[in-house]
Amino acid sequence: MRDLVSWSIVGRDLQVAWALVVAAVCSTAGRAEAPLAQAPAAKPAVQRPASGPARAANRLAKETSPYLLLHAHNPVNWYPWGDEALAKAKAENKLIFLSVGYSSCYWCHVMERESFMDDDVAALLNKHFVCIKVDREERPDIDQIYMTALAVQGRRGGWPLTMLLTPDARPIVGGTYFPPRDKEVDLPPSKNVPAGAKQQVTGLVTFVNLVNDSWQKNPREVADYAGQVAAAVSRSLQKRAAVPTPLPADAAAKTLSAIGDEFDPEYGGFGFSEADARRPKFPEPSNLLFLLDVLGRADNRDARKMLALSLDRMGRGGIRDHLGGGFHRYSTDRYWRIPHFEKMLYDNGQLLSVYARAFKQSGQAEYRHIAEEIVAFVARELTSPEGAFYAALDAETDGEEGQFYVWKREEIEQALTAEEAKLVAQAYGTGGAPNFAGRYALELVRPVEELAAAAGLSAEAFRDRLAPARQKLLGARARRERPLTDTKILTAWNGLMIRGLADAGRLLGNKEYVPSATTSADFVLAKLRTPEGRLRRSYAGGQAHLNAYLDDYAFLVDGLIALHEATSDRRWLTTADELTRIQIEQFWDEDQGGFFFTSDDHEQLLARSKDPVDSALPSGNAVAAANLIYLATALDRLEYLDRAEKTIAAFAAMLTEYPGSMPRMAQALAALGGARKKKSP
Repeated sequence: MRDLVSWSIVGRDLQVAWALVVAAVCSTAGRAEAPLAQAPAAKPAVQRPASGPARAANRLAKETSPYLLLHAHNPVNWYPWGDEALAKAKAENKLIFLSVGYSSCYWCHVMERESFMDDDVAALLNKHFVCIKVDREERPDIDQIYMTALAVQGRRGGWPLTMLLTPDARPIVGGTYFPPRDKEVDLPPSKNVPAGAKQQVTGLVTFVNLVNDSWQKNPREVADYAGQVAAAVSRSLQKRAAVPTPLPADAAAKTLSAIGDEFDPEYGGFGFSEADARRPKFPEPSNLLFLLDVLGRADNRDARKMLALSLDRMGRGGIRDHLGGGFHRYSTDRYWRIPHFEKMLYDNGQLLSVYARAFKQSGQAEYRHIAEEIVAFVARELTSPEGAFYAALDAETDGEEGQFYVWKREEIEQALTAEEAKLVAQAYGTGGAPNFAGRYALELVRPVEELAAAAGLSAEAFRDRLAPARQKLLGARARRERPLTDTKILTAWNGLMIRGLADAGRLLGNKEYVPSATTSADFVLAKLRTPEGRLRRSYAGGQAHLNAYLDDYAFLVDGLIALHEATSDRRWLTTADELTRIQIEQFWDEDQGGFFFTSDDHEQLLARSKDPVDSALPSGNAVAAANLIYLATALDRLEYLDRAEKTIAAFAAMLTEYPGSMPRMAQALAALGGARKKKSP
């Protein structure tokens, strides 16, 4: 369980002041070598039948997003984001109750079961609010706006995002997960928290009543405060696109140093706390790709150490699925032992590129095995019948996080011979104390080479000996109730997996991987492109939906470039160029350079942002800059180099001040310098 956070808000310039205590109770910690058995067909995240008497469907039943459909039979009178809901809020002068989540979010499901299926909670929300539910993966623009609203008020973000808005959709106050009613919870002991400490958590009913009461009594003051928050959100999002400045000469060195400051020298990865081993740790693929780029230009001891230790520890830890392949979303501890169990397409697409490139650079056989496992996992569990890629797998089964992936000792012993069970215990530590709620999440206790040496075998011979046991365990796991699959197909995320598969095929010398990338690209270009050539964001229920965002263009173009690198087929280059021209037309900032996140005909929200920061996904601007550089060289177009330079210059001040937050931009800048040298007479 993450630390509980409480806060108070008092509007300094308001006549009214309220104190709203918001408690964020987030994911309980749970823990988890080649995929060897066939899994059953994906179980889509579709409308869940209500327990007890049949419930009428709400407006979400007409949506195609698997996440929205999960709420289609809630007693909450949900609306999708759109003109109908926003007009109703204005006409009735009601506050908006906004809930943003996604289908593989464990605590989104908890809040749905606890609160949104509760008739009393639903009656309260329906009476006083217009309730809007948003799939953050379909509408990342809405999520960004209101997550920023939390940040400018000094709050930690996360999902589900719960936000109360004025009737004109300006943010008032919010939080993440709320229990339905006030309750007392145990605090996890830490250096500063004694064992047995408790904290009072404010529930959703208290929270919404307090805010609605303030709105009823002092609507002008609440509206004024929301206006201040909205202005702060706009400033926060727009300040990243400052006046262009000269390109820094030492961006790569400063970025490497900044990443090094966050590096965990004992367990690898970035961002950790010696005082709190439960601080979550993410794979950070943008950091890893930057390190690979540094090493591709010249050997660097620091970059080599950070890359190798991170890849090795991630590969051994429970964040990696040692039976089914692929990686879970993140580790809930410093040691990579206990994952948060959802699996995302975008993580696995990026990490496939990382491990394939790392194998090519280092020759480490384990990196090849990990990359091959990712390919097999995606082919088996995240590939649609048409060959495109689904978005994600859920973290829970039957309301229990990680249930599908973890093992009781007797389950292992029943599935294996005594000799196989002994070998599994030696490899994955299942002979000792359980590491997750009385069960085992598999993790390699030592590197494969060390395990093999102890058995008097080569690493490959040890893997071969372990393979039958893993085959049996994966087969037994496949017979369990599966987590839900988010079966929507996102253009941007498919672009990342196209890149990963094309890289793996080219760098691992396996030509079978490239056709999978080609099939996905063909599907996206056929089904998620308008007759005018513009992209759509999402495909679900047999329909393409929503204007594409910058990430959709940039990541798909990057995937097409990777296909060109892998095949030398000029059609991928031609299509990448066509999409880039549309991207420039729809997203380019003529005043300051760089690309907006939304197109010029997109719905008007509180701000039109330009984000250069890498997070779980790379910055669309950084990827776009790199695309322009590649296309400029491949197509001999100097104007693309000029536009790439303007893109980087738009964020040069931020790159100088916060280099650790923009490794992909630093990587693009290095590529720009190399391309300029090639073009010089």
